[in-house]
Amino acid sequence: MMLFPSPSTGKEAGSIKEGNMATSMLHISYGILCFFFTFTCCTSLEHTPKPYIVYMGSSLSFNDEESVLLSNLQLLSSLIPSEDKATRMILHCYSHAFRGFSAMLTETEASALSGYDEVVSVFADPVLELHTTRSWDFLEDADSKFIPNSSSYQQKQKSDDDVIVGVIDTGIWPESSSFNDENVGEIPTRWKGVCMEGPDFNKTSCNRKLIGARFYSTPVLTRNKNEMIRNHDSPRDLDGHGTHTASIAAGALVSNASYYGLARGVARGGFSSARLAIYKTCTVQECVGSLLLKAIDDAIKDGVDIISISIGLSSNFQSDFLTDPIAIGAFHAAQKGVAVICSGGNDGPWPYTIVNSAPWIFTVAASTIDRDFTTSIMLGNNRSYQGTAITFSSSHGKKYPLAFGEQVSASFTPAFDARNCKPGSLDSQKVSGKIVVCLNEQPNVSRQIKKLVVQDAKGKGIIIVDENTVTSPFDSGTFPFAQVWGSAGSELLHYINSTRNPTATILPSEEITNVKPAPTVASFSSRGPGVLTENILKPDIMAPGVAILAASVPKIDTLYTPPGNKSSPFSIKSGTSMACPHVSGAMAMIKSVHPQWSFSVIKSALMTTASMTNNMGTTITNSTTTATNPHEAGSGEIQPIKALDPGLAFETTIYDHLRFLCYYGYSNKTIQAISKISFTCPTNSSKEMISNINYPTISIEKLGRHERARRVNRVATNASGGNSTYIAYVNAPPGLSVKVVPSRIAYTANLTMASFNVFFDGSRASMGYNYGDIQWSDGHHVVRVAFAVNVV
Repeated sequence: MMLFPSPSTGKEAGSIKEGNMATSMLHISYGILCFFFTFTCCTSLEHTPKPYIVYMGSSLSFNDEESVLLSNLQLLSSLIPSEDKATRMILHCYSHAFRGFSAMLTETEASALSGYDEVVSVFADPVLELHTTRSWDFLEDADSKFIPNSSSYQQKQKSDDDVIVGVIDTGIWPESSSFNDENVGEIPTRWKGVCMEGPDFNKTSCNRKLIGARFYSTPVLTRNKNEMIRNHDSPRDLDGHGTHTASIAAGALVSNASYYGLARGVARGGFSSARLAIYKTCTVQECVGSLLLKAIDDAIKDGVDIISISIGLSSNFQSDFLTDPIAIGAFHAAQKGVAVICSGGNDGPWPYTIVNSAPWIFTVAASTIDRDFTTSIMLGNNRSYQGTAITFSSSHGKKYPLAFGEQVSASFTPAFDARNCKPGSLDSQKVSGKIVVCLNEQPNVSRQIKKLVVQDAKGKGIIIVDENTVTSPFDSGTFPFAQVWGSAGSELLHYINSTRNPTATILPSEEITNVKPAPTVASFSSRGPGVLTENILKPDIMAPGVAILAASVPKIDTLYTPPGNKSSPFSIKSGTSMACPHVSGAMAMIKSVHPQWSFSVIKSALMTTASMTNNMGTTITNSTTTATNPHEAGSGEIQPIKALDPGLAFETTIYDHLRFLCYYGYSNKTIQAISKISFTCPTNSSKEMISNINYPTISIEKLGRHERARRVNRVATNASGGNSTYIAYVNAPPGLSVKVVPSRIAYTANLTMASFNVFFDGSRASMGYNYGDIQWSDGHHVVRVAFAVNVV
C-alpha cells in the first residue's frame, strides 16, 4: 500500500516571554523553547486534518451510494475519535466505476488507512492546473485527399448524433450559440446524467445539445473547526476555459464568428453533432483532485463515451500512477470502455515535462496552424519590424519615446530585473509616456506580468524581445504590445542605443493566413520522455493548440481593456488545453462512423495515420526550426479523415494495462484490487518489459551498446477488412539496426490478427535517443509505428 503525504503547514506553537534571567539561563531556555517549538509543530502537523483521497480499487458493479457511504464511515470509525467525527465528514464517495472516498484526515490517520487490506493507496488531495475554427479547416485541408469515396462518412456525420463527450473543466456558458440544439435529435435514451441547478443555472440551461451539467464543490472547515460549510456553486463557467474547450470538441456551427473582428469565419467543433455533458470541477483559482476523480466516476455512470480533460498535475510533482487522480480515474474509464483524452501540459520546451502519461490516457501535444496574428512596430527612422501579438492598439499611429527597461529602472534595482521588467523594477516617472522594451530572460515573469508592470507605470506600450521564436501570440487588449525575436530584437536595441531620441509606435494586429511552415510544435507544449516511465512513448499525438478561436464567457477581465470596452462571445486561446478537445472531437467523429470500434482501435488509427509532414511538404519542425521528434510531436499531427481507414490497428487491451502495472512494479495483490480481475503477473516482470505492451508506438528507455539485440513484440489487427498483404519498411537513423520479423504479413478472412517482432541493435548507434519509424504498407494504406530508442 502506499501513502503520499502532501507538504504540511502549521501555525506557530507559542511565544517567548521576556524575563529577568541570567545569560546562561537564557541560553538553556532558548534551547528548550526551540525543542518545544519543533516538537509542537511536528505534533500539530501530524494531527491537523486536511483533505486526503483514499483509493480502494475497482467496483464490481454500480453500488448503492448510501450503502457505500455507510461502509466508508465504518472504515473510518476505528480511526477517528468520537468527539471529532462531526468535523471529519467524508467529502466525496466514489462508487460507480471504482471505490474510495475523500475525507479530512490527519497524517497519522492517513498512514494507518494505507495499511488496510482493502485500501490501494492514500494520498493528499492534490491541486491540478488548467493547461491553457480555422483549426478544423486547416486539419481538413491537409486531410482532404483521404476523404472516402463512399458517402458513409457524410451520412453518418449528419445522422449519428448519439456520441456523448464529457468535458471536465471550469463549467459552461450555456447561452453561447456554440451550444445551440437546432437540428439536433432527441437525447439518447441511454443517457443517465442530470442537469444540476444553481443560482444562475437552471434545468432549461440544458438542451438536446448540452444534455447534462454537474458541478462539484469542496466543504470548507470554518474557523472554529466545529462545522463544515459547502461553497455555493453552479455549472456556469466564470473563467471561459471550459466553454472554450467544449466548443472546440463539439460546438455547433456558428457563422461570422470572430474575436473583435480577428479570425472571422465559421466557428465549429470537431464533431458538431455530438452531445456534450459538462462536469465543473475547476474554479478560476484551482482544480482539486478529489473533485476531478468524482467527476470521472459520475461521467462513467452517466453514460458518456469520451471524457476530455484539459487539466493535469504540475510536471514538477509527478509521483506515481496510483497517486494521480486522472491516472486512477482514466484506468477505470478505459476498463468500462470510455476513452479519456488529456492535454500533455504547457511546460515545454524542456524534456521530461509531459504529464498525463499513463498508457490508458490519450496524451496530446500542441501545434500551430497556418494562421498567425502579427503587429507592425514603426520606428522613428521609418524602419518597421513585424512582431507577434493580439493587440487592438489604441496608439492610432502616434509615435512615443522608446526606452530599454534598464534605462527606466527604479533606484537600487539590479539591471537584470529592470531589463526583464520585473514587478517593482521600473520607475514610473521615467516610464510615463514611453514605450518600454523588455527582455524575456526569465520564463517565470510572464508576458502578462511584464505588460502590467509597464502599464501600471503609465507606459504607452511594451515590446518584448525574445531569444527564440514565439509560437503563441499574447492578447494585450487595447494596450499596445508586440513580441519580436532574432535579428529584429537586436536591431531594435541597437536603434535605442544609437539614437538621441528614439521613438516608435505599435500598430493593431492583423490576421495572416496560409502561413508556412505549418504545423510546427508549439514552444510551450510539454515534451517527453515521461518521468514515470520512458518505455511508453509520450506524447501520443499532436493537434492544433495555438491561437484557437472558440466560444468563451462574454465578460471583461479586470486586468484587460477590450476594444470599445465590450465583451466578446468568442476568444482566442493557446495551450495543450486547446489541442486536447481537437482529438476528443476527432475520436467522436470516428466513433460515429465506426461504432463497433473500441476506443483503443480509434486511438491506434489516429496515431498510425498521423502526419509528420507540414504544408511545405517537408518534415514538421519545432519552434527552433529543427526537425521534430516523437518526444515533441508524438506520432505526428492528427488526420481524422485518414484515420477512418487506417489499414491496421494495434489494440491495447485491459490485459496490456494490467501487464504494464506488473512490469512497473505493482504487486499481484494491488493489481487485483485495482481491477477486480483474476490475473497473475508474468514471472520475472521488469520495467524494460513495458516496451512489449501492444501500443501503437515503441519506446525503449535503455538499450546498451554492448547488449544483444532487444526484441519488441506487437500484434496488428486488420481493421480495414479484406485480403491484403503488408510489407514492412524501416526508417532508422544511421548506426541503429532495426529488423522486423516477419517483414511480410498476408491477411485473409481467416487471419485478421498477426504478430511480429522488432529487433533493435544499438552496437553502432549514437548515444542518446534515436528516433525513427516502421511503416507497414499494402500499396493503399501506410501504417506508421514511430519509435524512440535510448542507446546507453
